[in-house]
Amino acid sequence: MALRRTWAVALFGVDGVLVEIEADVRKGGLPSLQLLGLPDTALQESKNRVRAAVQNCREDWPASCVTLALSPAALPKAGTSYDLALACAVLAGAELVPPHRLAGTVLFGELALDGRIRPVNGLLPALLTARKEGMRRAIVPAEGLAEAHLVEGIEVLGATHLREVVAWLRELGELARYPPPMDEPPAEPVPDLADVLGQPEARWALEVAAAGGHHLLMVGPPGTGKTMLAKRLCGLLPELSGQEALEVTAIRSVAGDLTGSATLVRTPPFVAPHSSLSIPALVGGGTGLARPGAVSRAHRGVLLLDEACELGPKRLEALRTALEEGEVRLARRDGTLRYPARFQLVLATNPCPCAPARDLDCQCPPQVRRRYLGKLSGPLLDRVDLRVRMRPITAMTVHSGAEPESTAVVRDRVARARAAARERWSEHGWQTNTEVPGPVLRREFALPDQVTGLLDRGLEVGAITARGADRCLRVAWTLADLDGKERPDAEHVAAALEFRDRRAA
Repeated sequence: MALRRTWAVALFGVDGVLVEIEADVRKGGLPSLQLLGLPDTALQESKNRVRAAVQNCREDWPASCVTLALSPAALPKAGTSYDLALACAVLAGAELVPPHRLAGTVLFGELALDGRIRPVNGLLPALLTARKEGMRRAIVPAEGLAEAHLVEGIEVLGATHLREVVAWLRELGELARYPPPMDEPPAEPVPDLADVLGQPEARWALEVAAAGGHHLLMVGPPGTGKTMLAKRLCGLLPELSGQEALEVTAIRSVAGDLTGSATLVRTPPFVAPHSSLSIPALVGGGTGLARPGAVSRAHRGVLLLDEACELGPKRLEALRTALEEGEVRLARRDGTLRYPARFQLVLATNPCPCAPARDLDCQCPPQVRRRYLGKLSGPLLDRVDLRVRMRPITAMTVHSGAEPESTAVVRDRVARARAAARERWSEHGWQTNTEVPGPVLRREFALPDQVTGLLDRGLEVGAITARGADRCLRVAWTLADLDGKERPDAEHVAAALEFRDRRAA
């Protein structure tokens, strides 16, 4: 009997902590099993799962005092991903398997009572943590091999049963490896912008939003194409970079959304929750340690809140911190979790509760219309860069020579504008104009007084706030990039101010 160690990972959002599991198996005394280190209920129940799995694999469970300690001891630990590491620690402590292969190996997997290894969520961020902490090897459920293979720099082995892991530790067998990667499946076709009839102002606003990463509000009668336009925004955005793809895929891993044939998510995600969603479903939550919400699932992509005024003020106001800081921090009893949430927000709403096809047919009194749109508060609208009013469709046919532009044509212009912004901000590490802090725009990249005169006038009369002025400057830089200009001029600033016209809301 001896003291042996194995390793696992505790996840807190998309951040992980390497957990050392010590097994002390002592001779003499009454047989017992103690689990230390602040386990939650699911982890506390692992004592019974592990014992049954070991015995059903025809291995001897030590008839002595077994103490399992999970360190750091003060760190709360939750979930069932520790089962495999606990079982191997006990077997090594009882000297039933040699310990040398456990050195530098992190283990993941939930154990069934018969010894089968079940998949667990969060493999990708957990393996990123293990690699960062210097672990050389990982054993994961066989169903998670495709996901685990996305992490380079660490050897990944897969197992379907505890017996396979025991045989590998005894050097009597080998574990599965991920097969050579096949060609990536072709990308799913994206909806084409040419499908949208009319709406030149909204189409232009969508192009500006894609070029600069700006938030967008569309107000108009039902059936004018608000949702159609929003669904086509992702098609205008560039593919995710390697680091961005890892971030998005890690969130899906924690949420349990990855399939058995997991690949890196290369296309910006599009998330459109129903207007009946709760605040925890929007920003993240749940019992124990919170799970990612819609704002995090839309990280590096687009979050569409259709019928935004139906969500209610509380849910809409919960977006403000995420819009400003690009992440969500959820404080719970067991700790504070961080989920990235850098997304483009698209709000779509009707102008009033009755929402007729024509404004002339509206039966709502003025105070009802104000109360309805008043659910979009001033502080929230102050964070929305582009506001556009949708017009009713007046014709179902397109005149010759005036065919609407396709997604491919607009995407080329967006790509050129993004390339110009990326080159300009490369020394600072920013990718889009919307990421640039206001003080940098006002000091290092200050525009002449004759260019910003309209902004100064708007601040003087209270038409815009200081935050709104900074956002106008970001939009002006985006408009200049789309025009191929090195710096914005007065016309670009005026156009940016027009996008913030409160009458559009």
